[in-house]
Amino acid sequence: MARRLLHLRGQVAGLSRHCSGEPARLLPTRPYISDMRRSAFSDRLLRALRSEISCRGDPTPLPPRSTAPFAVDDRPGNRWSRLRPAFPSAEGEEEVRVDATMVDGATFPTRFGAGPDGDGDERPPRMHISVHVEVSRAARPDMALAFECAAWPDEMEVERVYPLRRGMPAPAHRYMGRPFRELDEEMQSAVHDYLEHRGVNDELAAYLHSYMENKEQTELVRWLKNVECIIKK
Repeated sequence: MARRLLHLRGQVAGLSRHCSGEPARLLPTRPYISDMRRSAFSDRLLRALRSEISCRGDPTPLPPRSTAPFAVDDRPGNRWSRLRPAFPSAEGEEEVRVDATMVDGATFPTRFGAGPDGDGDERPPRMHISVHVEVSRAARPDMALAFECAAWPDEMEVERVYPLRRGMPAPAHRYMGRPFRELDEEMQSAVHDYLEHRGVNDELAAYLHSYMENKEQTELVRWLKNVECIIKK
């Protein structure tokens, strides 16, 4: 009887080890399956990225610099670019800085009440680029005259004109004058002539749109390649 009980105890212990060991043998397969799924998703994303990169091709060439007397200080990975005059003023008496964004907005045709999805006027939207201009004198480098502009494909539009003190935080509720359109027509004409003399004009607006179209493609391809590099790791 005792021998039979020992035999049964051995069978129960073996069964217990078998039952407790079976999940242990199955567990290693779960991370393996998860790894396979992650790899499949990564491969799919890599294929999509490489397809998109190949479709983008090379950026469009920039227009001749002669259309805009500025040298561009591009900033890879940044939406803003700085432009400096290619031909500084005589004796360095004046400094002109132009900062421009990539395309940051658009307006759609509104003739007959038609919008981007409306009927009637189906002209393409006008793309908008924000442009910040600062003009300072060597005698007062801490002060500048600032111009907030909107560059459209065919014109440079002035929106604000205000004095700026460099190196100091701007007041939270700084008075920036009236909107440019509300100024006297003579004042508006004088401001346009002032900027025209410094190369900030309709030609620069057209140049910026060509340049930023190129930059958009360049930045997109760079972004796609950076994502691809991270996924490959």
